[in-house]
Amino acid sequence: MSKRQEEQELQKFLRDVDEITNLIQGLNSTDLAVQEEAIADTEKRLGSTKEKEEDECTHRVDRTVINTRPSVKDLPNQEGMTNPEPFMAALEKDAKERAKRRKQNEALANALKEQGNDAFNRGDYSAAIQKYTEGLKKQKDMPVLYTNRAQCDEKYLKAFFHMGKAYLALKHYGKSRECYMKILENDPHKEKLCKDCMNEVDLEEKRQREEEKATEEFESGRCKAVSVSQLLQKLSRPNENALFYAGGIQLLTGTVQDCTEQTLFRTNNGFSIINDNEVIRRAFRPEMKSPAEEELSLSLLLLWQAVCKGNEENQRLLLTHPYVNSQLPALLLSEVSEIQEQCLALLSLYAQTEHGRSLLLRHLDLTKWLQTLMSFVSVFDSRASRAMNLLTSLIVEEQFKIQCRIKLSTGVLPLFAQLLNSVKTVDQTALAQCVSIMGDLCSDAVIRIQMAESQDTWQACLNLVDECWSEGKVARYPVCLQAVLGLMMNFSLEPSLAIQELAEEICRRCMRLLSSQDGIVVTRAVGLLSRILPASPVAVEEAVKQGLVKKMIRVLKAGGQITSGYAMKTLAVCTKNSRQAQEEIAKLDKRCSLLLKLLCSQDEGVAGNAAFCLGKCLEVPGTATDLLGTDVVRTLLKLASRDAQKSSVQENAAIAIGKLCAADARHTSRLRELNGMAVLSSSVKYVQGF
Repeated sequence: MSKRQEEQELQKFLRDVDEITNLIQGLNSTDLAVQEEAIADTEKRLGSTKEKEEDECTHRVDRTVINTRPSVKDLPNQEGMTNPEPFMAALEKDAKERAKRRKQNEALANALKEQGNDAFNRGDYSAAIQKYTEGLKKQKDMPVLYTNRAQCDEKYLKAFFHMGKAYLALKHYGKSRECYMKILENDPHKEKLCKDCMNEVDLEEKRQREEEKATEEFESGRCKAVSVSQLLQKLSRPNENALFYAGGIQLLTGTVQDCTEQTLFRTNNGFSIINDNEVIRRAFRPEMKSPAEEELSLSLLLLWQAVCKGNEENQRLLLTHPYVNSQLPALLLSEVSEIQEQCLALLSLYAQTEHGRSLLLRHLDLTKWLQTLMSFVSVFDSRASRAMNLLTSLIVEEQFKIQCRIKLSTGVLPLFAQLLNSVKTVDQTALAQCVSIMGDLCSDAVIRIQMAESQDTWQACLNLVDECWSEGKVARYPVCLQAVLGLMMNFSLEPSLAIQELAEEICRRCMRLLSSQDGIVVTRAVGLLSRILPASPVAVEEAVKQGLVKKMIRVLKAGGQITSGYAMKTLAVCTKNSRQAQEEIAKLDKRCSLLLKLLCSQDEGVAGNAAFCLGKCLEVPGTATDLLGTDVVRTLLKLASRDAQKSSVQENAAIAIGKLCAADARHTSRLRELNGMAVLSSSVKYVQGF
């Protein structure tokens, strides 16, 4: 053996001595956790040594090399060649020195840890990191130093995240939750991340409890628990006909009544009945089937519902099964209505919970689902309502809305327009729900813009309004009419060329609907007017000519907070663009009594628009004089001086005061009496030019 090899062997020996010393210290520790870890390491080391010895006994060859030129300096003395005691004494001395140095380093590391803790408590994190780092140089295997240093690092949250994952893998659920709670305590913005992680812990702990209970009941010989295993064994028989498997699956479905049977189905590898059996796998395809295969397919869908209802782990396993994952969405397009219905029922089961919806979004491509589910509006059975309910559940998820963007213009909107144009031949209740779903999707700005820019969609909405409304006061399809008006209100929030081109037609429809006895229809018609009129001065002029001002005054007198808000905004748009509107208000609203009442509204939008309308009406000769003797100055001063969230409220009130005083100086005297000049002076930037 060369000198270098001898040195390597010596170093290895010394390392072994250190390791054994550490193991002995651990075994003698008063900390039970340290003792257990030392015992495990000792058993591992002994096992490794035994395997090595056995391997050497099996494969050892004679590799003796005679050193023909031994060096005296390589040995302690001549006697050491035959007596190993001096050599072992030297090793023992070295081991003791190493242990002594380690003890000293441990003391120094603990001292540095305390110094670091003091710095951390003072908020001096740089100094704390330095002390913890120096401590690690003294003793690298001191975990607390790594943990403490991590808490000073801006990325220490990642350490808690991985620690939580590690504890979860070890089934230490409480400690895993503590890690995620520490993340949340230090960074509240990580609420969603922590919530998802805590849910994962809860689900894993629940899964373990379920499996322990199921195993206990199975071993106790409970009849149903044993039946699940027996039936699965029978279903594993190959090359039987489809009706054999259908019957077995139906029996199995009847057996699965609670969580225990659901869990035993999972632990007995129940989900493998698809991938291990060609007959069953073939029945799960959406293509045309024989009657026996149809029955088998329906049996499978009913089984999945039974084993997945309320069982999150089974839901996950089913949806992540490669064959189910690829075929389940395709079954929605099956030519067999019963298969479609049970497929919808299974998917609806997932959509009932946040966890289930998350699984659908994570494991299925939902880009075509809006289009696919929307097509069920044209059928007249429970599939239509089930499909719409499924969509209603999915649209609460932001990720689903994002996926809906992809096929919206090319696939969804053409189909949607077709359905709107076919109200007489589709399920009207389902159509109304579908329209409402599209309205809810408009909360996504991208979807809203695409719909607002689609002239075909606008035209189809107008066609539906025509089909729903006759010249009487009652709509043919009131629910559909309410829904489509709400939809148009939603995507009219986005300016578009289509709105400008169709503004006059939209306003004409809304004007007709104002005679409806349905309060919802009237409110939405007024709301749509308030959003469409600003896009087209031509539409404003035409609407005013058709008596819009008189209709809005009637609506305002009838009251209703939401309706009044829309009506007041509509009047503001009219007075801004039409002299005729200004004159009609001054004529119809004697001494502006209605406007003065609305100036006192608690709704800032209503009060601000009332002040704007009043300011415009004051441009009509004689209006200011007619207001002498009223409390208009005091009312406007209150509005101009109050702490409103919308600056436009004070602005409109200040402008109205300026116009009032400019039109009749007697109002200026009243303003001085009320010490209102200071208010007017502070609002001078608004009233310059009046």
